[in-house]
Amino acid sequence: MSRVLSNTWWLLALCGVFDAMHAVINLVMMNPSLTLRRFALTTEVWDMGMLALAAGACAIAGGIWSAGKDNSWLLSLHGLALGAFGVVIVSPLVKGPLSFRPVSMLFTVTAASIGAFALETAKTRRRGARERWFLIAAGAASISFAFSFIAVGFLVRLEPPQTFFIWMSSYFAFCAIFMLWLAFRVHSRGLFQSALMVPLSPVPNPQHAH
Repeated sequence: MSRVLSNTWWLLALCGVFDAMHAVINLVMMNPSLTLRRFALTTEVWDMGMLALAAGACAIAGGIWSAGKDNSWLLSLHGLALGAFGVVIVSPLVKGPLSFRPVSMLFTVTAASIGAFALETAKTRRRGARERWFLIAAGAASISFAFSFIAVGFLVRLEPPQTFFIWMSSYFAFCAIFMLWLAFRVHSRGLFQSALMVPLSPVPNPQHAH
């Protein structure tokens, strides 16, 4: 992870926070309370769209700011698909209940791009390092989510409805954990590299010590 990417750690952290909030809202949406469900249908859906837009914007900005370093274009692709989902949710042109099938491909792109980013980054890490194994596991999990989005969008249906919200909450919780971990790692790496670049204090010449 280059020093250029480390400059965007706060954008990655914000993206993780927004993803975590999205995961919580999905859990709220599955609450069987009729009062809460009525409130959720009028406000939480809008909040989900705005959070997706905010998280997508942070991921896009982080990828662009990194100027293509460390496969950061995959972060931008993730943000673009997530932001597109947010636009669909908040768009006044979309009326009535929204089927998951039209947006399943957007979620497939969000998951596949993060998975590819994690796996490509793992290739640059030292063999046996914990960081490398985490990236491999995260990449495999994200690719699995991508296949599940295709399956749920076109092949199977999750029943009961609460299962769908748990599944979506799990995905956004995974994204939050990965983004926050990535933000922590690149920030720590940036601090380490900055420390290495600090010039050492000159050693006094013994001849001029008196």
